Amino acid sequence: MSTLSRRRFIQTATAVGAGLILAPAVIGRVRAQAPITLTVASLFGEDKPETQIWHHIRDIVAEKLPGQFHFNIVGNAALGGEKQVAEGIRLGSVQASLSTVSALSGWVPEAQLLDLPFLFRDAAHVRATVGGTVGAELKEKFAAQNFVVLDFINYGARHLLTKKPVTEPAQLAGKRIRVIQTPLHTGLWSAFGMTPIGIPIPETYNALQTGVADAMDLTKSAYAGFRLYEVVPYLTETGHIWASGVVYFSASFWNGLNAEQQQVFRAAASAGAAHFNKLIVADEARSMALAAQHGGEVLQPEDQAQWEEGARDVWQDFAAVVGGCDKIEAIRQAGGAG
Repeated sequence: MSTLSRRRFIQTATAVGAGLILAPAVIGRVRAQAPITLTVASLFGEDKPETQIWHHIRDIVAEKLPGQFHFNIVGNAALGGEKQVAEGIRLGSVQASLSTVSALSGWVPEAQLLDLPFLFRDAAHVRATVGGTVGAELKEKFAAQNFVVLDFINYGARHLLTKKPVTEPAQLAGKRIRVIQTPLHTGLWSAFGMTPIGIPIPETYNALQTGVADAMDLTKSAYAGFRLYEVVPYLTETGHIWASGVVYFSASFWNGLNAEQQQVFRAAASAGAAHFNKLIVADEARSMALAAQHGGEVLQPEDQAQWEEGARDVWQDFAAVVGGCDKIEAIRQAGGAG
């Protein structure tokens, strides 16, 4: 081999060797740039606010952190009801979702403060409460249970849904009602002489259809979302509880984010919550129009004082759990409630 040939051979070998040495680093950078997939659970389909909020959050994150995250949004309760999803969030198998505070109160009993019947006057009253010290305190308690709550949402007021017309509390005695299985919701309907039955939300249609339950309570949006007007055609506008919820993430996912990513997700979640609250108002109107088309009927409760009196004992029963009577009264007065 000539001197020139040997020189070329050595140069080629050196270049190849350098490439082999550099290859892992290059591969590592490519892998690091692959998007992080987060599985997001929704109870509803693409057309409902519960799913649309995640499109909104996804788009904000994609704009601020292009190519870093892939949102795998799984709708129609394919990952289970709220309790099952919450367990997934705690374990880290589900990275994000929405939930009513009711469904999470088994882990954070203090959150039942937001479920106290006839405490909140309207959506603005709820928002002022969760946007202040009450919301901050609850976020800390949720975090202790591996639920990273970035903001609160408002599903709207809960109303009574029945198979036969009901306008007075006395008409409820002896009936079976599907409830969120928490002490507060159970206590509320027991106070009206009903038999509460805990049933996951995806199973309520069949339970009502087959007579396992005679009634339930729910927001207007979800009433239509689950087509419940087919089995409980009467909606009595009791507005007894304003259904607060959370935009939350698993702690394992959150702790894996850097400071910049966390900041973007916080901003996106807050923007998403505001977007959701607007969507839900419009969706309620559409939902009730749809229910009316299928025979749903809206009733007005008679003697509102009787409804409120029947529920007021719940305040006393849960005062020690949610922070005391003074705290409840301060919230009531702040909202100008009667």
